[in-house]
Amino acid sequence: MIILLVAVLSMGAASAKTVKKVINVSGNCGTCENRIESTAKSINGVASANWNIKSKKLAVVFDDKKTNIKKIETKLASLGHDTQDVKATSKVYNSLPSCCLYRK
Repeated sequence: MIILLVAVLSMGAASAKTVKKVINVSGNCGTCENRIESTAKSINGVASANWNIKSKKLAVVFDDKKTNIKKIETKLASLGHDTQDVKATSKVYNSLPSCCLYRK
């Protein structure tokens, strides 16, 4: 019985998959970079997050059993950064520091 339980638990752990994705995230400066990366990294399951100021792309590595791109994008938008699929509300966007305002 114990062997069966260990086998079942092992199969569940083995099915977790590390996923690497690149998503568009709007921002302008080093302040944005710090906010975007630290926010993404604070999400349970995210192993790494690196945002490129020039390309406006976030490379994120995460455990797909703990989180997903939609959750990551939603969290970033909740702090004012538009992503490719989730837009920040005007109220949240307008509360960003002036150097971080990227909408024209």
